[in-house]
Amino acid sequence: MKAAVIREFGSASQFSIEDIEVRELRSGEIKINVKATSVNPVDLKIRSGVAEAFAPEFPAVLHGDVAGIVEEVYEGSHFEVGDEVYACAGGVLGLSGALCEHMIVDQKLVAKKPTNLSMKEAAALPLVSITAWEALVDRVNVQPGQNVLIHGATGGVGHIAIQLAKSLGAIVYTTASTLEKMEIGKDLGADYAINYKETSVEEYVNQYTNGKGFDVVFDTVGGENMEKSFQAVKNGGQVACIVGSGEHDITPLYVKSATYHGVLMLIPMLTNEGREHHGEILTRVTHMVDHGAIKPILDEETFKFSTIGDAHARLESGKTIGKVVAENDLSKL
Repeated sequence: MKAAVIREFGSASQFSIEDIEVRELRSGEIKINVKATSVNPVDLKIRSGVAEAFAPEFPAVLHGDVAGIVEEVYEGSHFEVGDEVYACAGGVLGLSGALCEHMIVDQKLVAKKPTNLSMKEAAALPLVSITAWEALVDRVNVQPGQNVLIHGATGGVGHIAIQLAKSLGAIVYTTASTLEKMEIGKDLGADYAINYKETSVEEYVNQYTNGKGFDVVFDTVGGENMEKSFQAVKNGGQVACIVGSGEHDITPLYVKSATYHGVLMLIPMLTNEGREHHGEILTRVTHMVDHGAIKPILDEETFKFSTIGDAHARLESGKTIGKVVAENDLSKL
């Protein structure tokens, strides 16, 4: 079959279309006829070598997110040929990714896709939905009426987190850099949108919490923004972050007796521990999407697998709103 592969780490121009072998199914696996994928920051980091430790062997087929149609199942599978499914199921060490015609995956990681979404829309959801769920449900256990601050209103994880937190009954606050992004955040369900370029942490903590801080802060940005998250959380509150690299002073958390949660949703794929939970999360997400509680936002530019390098460059540009997606055109090449 054809696949878009990289043979070394580097820029977005590293991809080439090649023929690779397709192995036989093993127990517990299904084969998906890949229709679409989406680009996540971790895909950029793996391709560039920044996250070399997570990379599959060369020639490497990247990307975890997949939407497609089941075309072969191992005996005893609860999926059937013809099922429309989605998952985040590869593109990391030990697991080949979605940038190919057919993807063999562990069925524990897979769920039936929402019926009211296209393949492109469904492909935008798995990694970001699982990440938001692990942070807001599994880790901080958001409760109705809590004040939840979500950094990054229109980012991949951020735009799903707003909708999930709202569905959990939280009072949702979000940060963004422009009026347009603030409005998108509010359209997604945020009760309040904050322009972080014009309003300091101290100012919005005072304005919205009477200086006490937020019950939960979900940081989808990381880096220097983590210090802002530590500043914004209340005494005894919780901070969850999905980008925890770098050195940070946790004294602000300590003096507030606040809790920090690092969230890395790749762990089940890398360790083969708890994979079934990812399938369970996506099954719940499917239900929420089908009932109008969650919807993905796609960036205005879409791509094909044959131009996946351009899709990477688009995400790297920092100009995206929502998810960058690509449709599979490899069978036509």
